[in-house]
Amino acid sequence: MATPPQAEPTKKLNWFRLGYNKHSDTTNEARSVLLIVTTLITAVTFQAGINPPGGVWQDDKDTHKAGRAIYSSQSGAFHAFLVSNTLAFSTSILVLVSLTYRFPFQVELWGAILSMFVTYGASIFAIAPHESVKYRYLLATAAGPFGIRLLVEIVRYLIKKRGK
Repeated sequence: MATPPQAEPTKKLNWFRLGYNKHSDTTNEARSVLLIVTTLITAVTFQAGINPPGGVWQDDKDTHKAGRAIYSSQSGAFHAFLVSNTLAFSTSILVLVSLTYRFPFQVELWGAILSMFVTYGASIFAIAPHESVKYRYLLATAAGPFGIRLLVEIVRYLIKKRGK
């Protein structure tokens, strides 16, 4: 009598091994994935900045102005939204700039990114109530990732220079 076919042993999927593997993944593959993810984050945070949750008021009343974010009536939550969205937008722009360094059309890319930053800032300025939003904090939030990256690069340079 023949033995019944044996089922192949099932492989367990280890979720921790789905990430980047420096031995099997190429740098270009990793860069491509990061570019896609970063572009999506940039697009989502930009959209959230120009079209905030809850939308904007359509009419002028004593309690609000047309074009201002409805969400701004909840001051603490709105400020948390603005800061975290601006931080995510700025960080994703930093990653995008880093990943596309020395790509063709670098000047044009920088022009587009700078224009997008200005558009984001102008949109935030247009929808946020001027009397309650501290724009200097938003500016510091937007500059933060770039400043931190600059400090990291300076420290790396100094360590490398000291090691020679």
